[in-house]
Amino acid sequence: MITKRIIPCLDVRNGRVVKGTKFQGLNDVDDPVNLAKFYSECGADELVFYDITASAEARDIFVDVVREVANNVYIPFTVGGGINKLDDFNTVLRAGADKVSVNSSAVKNPQLIHDAALKFGSQCVVLSIDAKYNEERESYDVYVNGGRVNTQIDAIEWARKGVELGAGEIVANSIDTDGVKEGFNIDLLNRLCDAVNVPIIASGGAGNMQHFLELFQQTNADAGLAASIFHFGEVQISDLKQYLLDNKINMRV
Repeated sequence: MITKRIIPCLDVRNGRVVKGTKFQGLNDVDDPVNLAKFYSECGADELVFYDITASAEARDIFVDVVREVANNVYIPFTVGGGINKLDDFNTVLRAGADKVSVNSSAVKNPQLIHDAALKFGSQCVVLSIDAKYNEERESYDVYVNGGRVNTQIDAIEWARKGVELGAGEIVANSIDTDGVKEGFNIDLLNRLCDAVNVPIIASGGAGNMQHFLELFQQTNADAGLAASIFHFGEVQISDLKQYLLDNKINMRV
């Protein structure tokens, strides 16, 4: 049986880890290198690093920070933000990333997913989708530029297209539940799991250990990603894994 994964997320702005609610009101948390090293040592299965303003500011990712984080962790490491072309994939992979996440750039240029998968392999290409519920259409819209711009693209159809182009994994970021700490967006995740056959990483909404249990019991998501509950010590990763194991969720100890 495939083990489920617990993944801390580092949202980085101006070289510092920050966290907000529903992609707004960002507050300073810590140095990304120190935090990444801590998570690597305390049992995280993977780590995700997002340079959250690179796309909106039309600049390249902070490669020096990526390199320093990579030098201090011993777990798979995904990097996203400001990835606009194949050369950017090459740059962050050479800096130490194991996987590369695309979001806004892939919406603008879907061919980037195909070209990257062809050159580096699908296992290296992660499609990150920022989704927000549209009550009028009873579906989810794709947002870009750090959740600032609604593309009017259906998130489930975009996931299908991304996988067809070669994405090997999807991170589903629910804007509605981000930072709210009332649980993952089960509806969005089930729609995605039914639509595609690649691993789904759930992001947005974790507030306690039970929320992770509900995630793995009620969806086929492969991993739970969270930020603030780990950053502020509300939940320890080792305790979370033991809790999930005790509830018959297959975890790597």
